[in-house]
Formats: sequence, structure tokens, C-alpha cells
Amino acid sequence: MALMTGEQYIESIRKMKMQIYMFGEKVESSVDNPILRPSLNSVKATYDLAQIPEYEELMTATSSITGEKINRFTHIHQSADDLIKKVKMQRLLGQKTASCFQRCVGMDAFNAVYSTAYETDKAHGTKYFESFVEYLKYVQQNDLTVDGAMTDPKGDRSLSPGKQADPDLYLRVVERRADGVVVRGAKAHQTGICNSHEVLVMPTIAMSSEDKDYAISFSVPVDAEGVLMIIGRQSCDTRKLEGSGIDVGNSEFGGMEALVIFDDVFVPNDRIFLNGETEFAGMMVERFAGYHRQSYGGCKVGVGDVLIGAAALIADYNGAQKASHIKDKLIEMTHLNETLFSCGIACSAQGCKTESGNYIIDLLLANVCKQNVTRFPYEIARLAEDIAGGLMVTAPSEKDLRDPKIGSYIEKYLQGVKGVSVENRLKILRLIENITLGTAAVGYRTESMHGAGSPQAQRIMISRQGNINGKKQLAKAIAKIEDQDDKEGKSL
Repeated sequence: MALMTGEQYIESIRKMKMQIYMFGEKVESSVDNPILRPSLNSVKATYDLAQIPEYEELMTATSSITGEKINRFTHIHQSADDLIKKVKMQRLLGQKTASCFQRCVGMDAFNAVYSTAYETDKAHGTKYFESFVEYLKYVQQNDLTVDGAMTDPKGDRSLSPGKQADPDLYLRVVERRADGVVVRGAKAHQTGICNSHEVLVMPTIAMSSEDKDYAISFSVPVDAEGVLMIIGRQSCDTRKLEGSGIDVGNSEFGGMEALVIFDDVFVPNDRIFLNGETEFAGMMVERFAGYHRQSYGGCKVGVGDVLIGAAALIADYNGAQKASHIKDKLIEMTHLNETLFSCGIACSAQGCKTESGNYIIDLLLANVCKQNVTRFPYEIARLAEDIAGGLMVTAPSEKDLRDPKIGSYIEKYLQGVKGVSVENRLKILRLIENITLGTAAVGYRTESMHGAGSPQAQRIMISRQGNINGKKQLAKAIAKIEDQDDKEGKSL
């Protein structure tokens, strides 16, 4: 079974025995939990769309390992065209769910670990690449959702992993056995973890030789013994418990994040893909970050499409669509959104082959893409809120609208243009609220800032990849400057 249906995916998650905690209680079934189910539906969409012929080219690929048709989320990129299709697929899913569909992290981890394992083996004579290819074959043939886990809690940022007061603030190996290792620690902000079958762990920073126990990459099932998840809160999350189709804003789809604890988890040797080779930890981090920063040029753009459409609709419903400033704001939102998409496509089109054979994006352009994502969605959201008006955050609840006594007042006084129901006006306002302020904000507004690394992390990479010395030489050549250092083959 290389492709699961959406319903088969749901049932596969239902069968798992995950340790999930939320609001101080254990969640017995994430599938049936009203707060978590919308996020599961978003992942389900990645399976549903792969079954539709219209989307087959974007949603599926041919495995380079088995030759079978697989979901693109389990694919190892074989060309720049694959990288471009990835971004287009992510935009499509953003348009269909208006939320985080969570499966990108695993896809980006696959491609980072794949090439890094290959180069680690070349340097050390290890067998990580062979193990990872076998693991990936298992993932592809079973169409699994895999959570990519990189971010450690980090404790005191001024200290290296081994110098922390509590050594577990970075995930580490605490015991080495003949048949594997035991790990302890945590991974924070884990997108879609309770909707995943497996978790693929990577280091979170470049490592020095003294941090050997922290230079670990591996995969285990999310219901492995010792793995537990503590669900993060989102704004307006308990609205999902009220049963309102209006107040939630996006009643079907959503996202989720969790703090994931690894409490002395055993990892067998065939699931280990880096183990103490500290000089390759930084490579894995850099490549994963690059792939994931590329992703934001697709997923955030798709959600942005929905938000722009919602802003245009509320302008219609308010009777303001002909105002010049409204038209200009919608143009600006579109300009910003398409600029993000252009960056995602550009870093993909400029991709190149790694030693392992898979393709990696242009790292400079990927970081430029994500740097723009830390800014443009905030402006798009601001403009959407401007167009929507204050009613977006002061509107009465659906219960008030349905109330026999006070509902008539709401119908009377919250009417917009003739022919548009108050209910529809409230629905679109709540959708804008959901994307900019509510539960979807974790997958759009706030995640645009911190997802795939902080803005400063991208600026560091832009500095490294920007080739300022090369640009100096271009300027010297045009200005016909030849100084002593140039004559000696040096660069200032």
C-alpha cells in the first residue's frame, strides 16, 4: 500500500497508543477529541488530495527507491522540478485547509537526513545511509506521516549543550548498548506530532567534539515507550468545545503543537542515522532549516490566498469594495503574498544535486524566503484586520445569534449590504479572526516569525551565504581597482 486514503489514515492513528496530555489530563483518543480533531483533518487532506486525479501531479511522485507511486510528502527530491512541485503542493494545501497541514516537517527532515547520512558514511565508514534508505522505504510503502523533530528547549542559550545546569535540556544519549542507544530529553514546538506515526529526531545546533552525546539523529514510533506529548495552548482553542460552526472560524481544519518528552527511550541500531559524529550535526541542521524555510514560500502563501479572499469578501459584505483604499490594500496583500511565492519558487529552481543524489534548494534564497515570511504575513494580516473592521473581535457568539429573544437584535443591527445574511457576514469575520488571531494563527501569523528558526537565524545564514567578498571583487573589477592584496591573491 503505497498510498493511503484519508479514512485509512484516520484509522491508522486511532490504533496507536500515544501518551498525550492536555489541560492536565490524559487524552484517550486524539482522533475523537474536538480540540485536536481539526488538526488531524488537515493532515487527512494530504491523503485525500493525493487520491484526486486533478492534483496527482503535485500530490504524488515516483519513488527513487521502490519505483512505486508515493505521496510527495514521503519523496526524496530528484530534481529542481521536484522542489518546485513541493512548493506548489504546499500552496494548494494551504488554500484547501487555511491552516498548517503539518506533514512538511517530516518531508524536509527526510531530505536533510538522507544527504547528511550519505556524507557521514563517506567520512566515517558508518552505515547510516543504508539504514535510512531502508527506513524511508518502510515510510513510503506504508504512506506514513512522520514528525521532524529538531528544536530542543535549549535552557541557557549562552551555554553549549554539555554545559547546561540540566544536561537534559538538549536531547542526548544517556546509555549505549550493543543493540542501540537510550535517549533522554525533549523537543519543543512539535507540529503535528499527535497526528504522526513516527518521529524523526535531529540535532538542533552545530556541535563541538565535547557534545558527542548530543549529536544524535534517529526515528521511533510516536507511541514508543517513554515518548509523551504535552499539547500547547492556542488562542480561542476551547471554542472548539462549544459546538459552534461559526465562532471557531475554520470548523474543519486546524493545527497543533506539543512539547514532546523522551523519557529514556530505546532506539535500535537500525533506526540511528547519526551517533556522535559532531562535525555533521551542523550540516544536518543547516540543510533541514533550508528545506523548511523553502516550505514557507508555499504553505503560508496558500493560507494567505484564503485570507486575501476573506478580506475581499468582507469588503463586499460591508459595501466598501469600491473604495480606492480597499482596492489598494488588496493589491498590496496580493503583492506581498506573491513575493513570498516567488522566493519559494526561486530557491527551488536554483536547487542543485547533493553527493547523495537528492536535490537541495539554494540555501541563500531559501533563507531570504523565510526572512520575508517573518514580515509579510504580519502586514497581510494587519491589512485584513483593517479591511474587516472592529466587528471581527467584538461580534456576539453564535448562541446569541440563535437566541429567540436577542437574535433578532443581532439580525437587525449587524446587517451589512442587502442580500447578504448576518450569519454569512459573521462567518467570514470569524475566519479572518481565526487566521490572524485564533487557533490558525499558530500556522500563519506567529509561526511565520518563529517557525523554521528565528529571524536572526536566517540573517546569520544570509550573511554566510551572501558572498560579500565576491561582491567586493565585482565592484573592484568595474572600478578597475587593483591593490596590493589582489596582486598577492588575497581578499580584503
